[in-house]
Amino acid sequence: MTRSFSINPIGVIHKDDGGARIEVFDAYVDGLLGLEGFSHIHVLYWFDQNDAPEKRKILQVHPRKDPRNPLTGVFATHSPRRPNLIALTRCKITAIADNIITIEDIDAYDGSPVIDIKCYIPHEDEDVRLPDWVGRETEDS
Repeated sequence: MTRSFSINPIGVIHKDDGGARIEVFDAYVDGLLGLEGFSHIHVLYWFDQNDAPEKRKILQVHPRKDPRNPLTGVFATHSPRRPNLIALTRCKITAIADNIITIEDIDAYDGSPVIDIKCYIPHEDEDVRLPDWVGRETEDS
């Protein structure tokens, strides 16, 4: 069954020489209560400046744009080429004031719409497996 969903932004990312900030829209400011107790957040945003029908059809890429890496399905990468342009980045909070969350950095473009924010809670018992190419440093890493 094919369904579609409507996602509305809750804020916008601002990036400039002064760093990176998330402006949370007034209607969602109450959702920030308690966030100051966390050092990190997950930011979900929309790759709006990377949207084109032909890009959404790309399902395999060379991770990190490195042809030395094996051709890999987009679900096994962090590629911005995806059927749905949802991005997820963990960010360190440096300050929260009113509706502005100042973060160390984010791999998003200035003006990218934020679709959700979640507090980051690490798992003590994480047992992870990663492919070899994840540890390889590249110019685009």
